[in-house]
Amino acid sequence: MRESNIEKLASSRFDVLILGGGINGAVCASALTTMGARVALIDRGDFAGATSQESSNLVWGGIKYLEGVELGLVRELCVSRNKLIRTYPSTVKEVRFFTTLAAGFRWGRLGLYLGTLLYWLLGSFSTRGPRLLSRAQIRAEEPAIDLEGMVGGFEYSDAYLIDNDARFVFNFVRAAIDHGGIVANYVESTGATRSEDGLWRTRARNLETGREFEICSKVVLNACGPFVDAHNAITGQQRNHRHVFSKGVHLLVDRITPITRVLTFFADDGRLFFILPMGPKSCIGTTDTRVEELPAEVTAEDRRFILDNVNKRLALEVPLTEADIIAERCGVRPLVIDVHGRDRDEGDWTSLSRKHAIEVNREEGHISIFGGKLTDCLNVGEEVAELVSELGVALPYRGMRWYGEPPDEVRDEYFHQAILMGLDAMTAPESSELLSTRLWRRYGASALRLLEDIRVEPAMAEVLIKGTEYIRAEIHHAARREMIVKLEDFLRRRSKIALIERTEMIRNAPGLIEACRILFGSAAEDRIQEYFERR
Repeated sequence: MRESNIEKLASSRFDVLILGGGINGAVCASALTTMGARVALIDRGDFAGATSQESSNLVWGGIKYLEGVELGLVRELCVSRNKLIRTYPSTVKEVRFFTTLAAGFRWGRLGLYLGTLLYWLLGSFSTRGPRLLSRAQIRAEEPAIDLEGMVGGFEYSDAYLIDNDARFVFNFVRAAIDHGGIVANYVESTGATRSEDGLWRTRARNLETGREFEICSKVVLNACGPFVDAHNAITGQQRNHRHVFSKGVHLLVDRITPITRVLTFFADDGRLFFILPMGPKSCIGTTDTRVEELPAEVTAEDRRFILDNVNKRLALEVPLTEADIIAERCGVRPLVIDVHGRDRDEGDWTSLSRKHAIEVNREEGHISIFGGKLTDCLNVGEEVAELVSELGVALPYRGMRWYGEPPDEVRDEYFHQAILMGLDAMTAPESSELLSTRLWRRYGASALRLLEDIRVEPAMAEVLIKGTEYIRAEIHHAARREMIVKLEDFLRRRSKIALIERTEMIRNAPGLIEACRILFGSAAEDRIQEYFERR
């Protein structure tokens, strides 16, 4: 599919070329293709391969922005969160945040509790209500928390992704493909010029072969995430916004608490600090470090900060050390600066919110998306569709719904078939959830195709890479439909194997060779060697 799409990129004319396959580019591709636009999307890496794969997996309304009295932003994010919970019920789930406060914190326990009530109000009371917690309640409900120096806490609700963030992003890319979008990963733009015929001509390079070609489009949409500024520079776009970067690091360790809730503290630097559930593991962080160069990297100081903070706040029999780290996540938050506004001198950059800004050069047909976060993604898609329409691109199916899980009748038919064939009885003993539930959440309507594969060949329901939950049918599905070029694309982004299993376990896992032969054919051994050499 990728090779075929690259040929189409070079030979076709598009309404919109989207640069970047992170969450911003993915939702725009899904929205525009569904509405009837002829869309191309390229990414110089894999889809969701930068900031969009390094999040906290949270879908939250931005409670911390209440401190800056950004009530409008919090309300907008809460509405977006609620919409995601409602339209992705299998993927985006409400989760409780269990927060503990130290004596002498800058805000009192009662004041912060009142803040959670305001947050609940701004979220239209759509989640469970907040609770004020005493020390005794915390001790009874979460004995892992060290209460020395603590005055109590509070509990409130937000939401999180059950699966990994990159998988959520890819499903928007897949929806764009299903609606006629021509997408390709590992294709970079080396610049674009506006020709006299009113078309953008974007110079592109296939990074797997080195082949160079040109992509013609009416509109160019720069959704390159942290690299938006760099691409605007090479296309001569003068913008009113730019980015500063804050590095966020998370560490993955074995599950700390059996209860599926987010343990929340205020770290030594005063910022929120989380212990998040991620399947059988816990994800701990995050840091907040200003960086200038990309990509950002995990440092020894980052690890010490996270481990020191978690060990101070938990009553563990044995403190966590670097030996307990299974995997690491490291990305940058692209924070938006208005170069003409009050934040042009950056001031206290740690107070900058994750708002997005969209700029349009109407004369040239160029759009740039700055900042943003996963919670706000549907708003970005809608706003860009409106702008593209204003630039003269026809959207004949503007009213079509472009996001959300399949209709209830499709879901009901899937689970009906799954029950009739006894799918859940095939769930591997080590799995964290029933097979029918997981396949529906990950693949939606395409899960019906996986049922057919299993019905024809029951061995398709067997876990292929031992120690993980991924069955043989999923590997075949990924090879057909998920444009996997490198082993990391599957292990880190289409699945979360690389986030919850140690590198050595993956290297020695029975079934890895077979899985790679399904994904890469005769290139399997080369892809395996390439992946582990980079570890």
